[in-house]
Amino acid sequence: MSADEDVMRHALALGRRGLGNTAPNPAVGAVVWKDTPLGPVILGRGFTQPGGRPHAETEALKAAGEAARGAIMTVTLEPCSHHGKTPPCAEAIIAAGIKRVITALDDPDPRVAGRGHKLLRDAGIEVVSGVLREEALRANRGHVLRITANRPMVTLKLAQTADGFAGSGTEQRLMITGENANLRTQMLRATHDAILVGAKTAQADNPQLTVRLPGFEGQGPVRIVADPFLAIDSESALVKSAHDHPLWIACLHHASDDKADLLEDFGVEIVRVPSQAGDGRELDLNALLAEFSSRGLTRILCEGGPHLASSLIKARLVDEIVLMTAPFDNGSGLRALDADTQALLAEQFRLRETLQAAPDRIDLFERIA
Repeated sequence: MSADEDVMRHALALGRRGLGNTAPNPAVGAVVWKDTPLGPVILGRGFTQPGGRPHAETEALKAAGEAARGAIMTVTLEPCSHHGKTPPCAEAIIAAGIKRVITALDDPDPRVAGRGHKLLRDAGIEVVSGVLREEALRANRGHVLRITANRPMVTLKLAQTADGFAGSGTEQRLMITGENANLRTQMLRATHDAILVGAKTAQADNPQLTVRLPGFEGQGPVRIVADPFLAIDSESALVKSAHDHPLWIACLHHASDDKADLLEDFGVEIVRVPSQAGDGRELDLNALLAEFSSRGLTRILCEGGPHLASSLIKARLVDEIVLMTAPFDNGSGLRALDADTQALLAEQFRLRETLQAAPDRIDLFERIA
């Protein structure tokens, strides 16, 4: 294993600290270091700060100080080359006297798109790109998709019993996963910009959809309900907490204006989108995600029920699936995935990893087609 890859893994781990906190900017990690006979020596490191600024590169350079002159920088994404609210990171790297830059991924943002690397090379800095590219692409999938596909990445989280059921089939909620898996769900929420559920889940479970982890008080993703006709109860936990935690409700253009006005009085933001294929009943999921992209979201965690999960998979809009399976059977009820959706899962996804959150099993899938 090369020193370049070792340090890039460290930079990727740093970058992941910003997931869920940096939108609309990508979550980047950067390390300033020097190579020695005994191995890499880290001089400074940084990651994209909450809100997307300062950028990782300037944080790492600030930590390294004068030691950065003649050193190496490893960064998970091509340094920016355009003037925005802050000067270009590429210019800061040149000014600091860095002699070599190692990156994992070219930035598809048309304001950068190779110009960051060119700026560095033109200044006489050696540039090596593509180190651990696949790992970096996974970490930056939301940023890449927002630029190239006009939508955020979608992580689908599903819980099922050992025999494949996600609900009891009655009004009584089926409690499936244990404490360890539930903590994993909280971490998923913390690393996404928004949590999406459908109207039926909002009504049946009356969830809060907040991050309940030490250190995350007052911080959390936007909560979104896909609710075509604004059926949500104004007394629900989601609506009553809208002033404290952002709540967007996506509905059809012809949903009730009176209900929309009522919800807005509670602090809810109404997002109107067209219907699927003009049917007047279902939300157009492509239009919905495009709207979220335009609002700066890069990573959405869907915790909706089987209907929303199936619709997203059928529309090829799911990028990762976190499938949590409990060790007990339920015997009957509402299936997590119907037969057609299971077939699509096998066609579109590969199993990347299996984890244990005793007593539950967690299978992580990522899209291949």
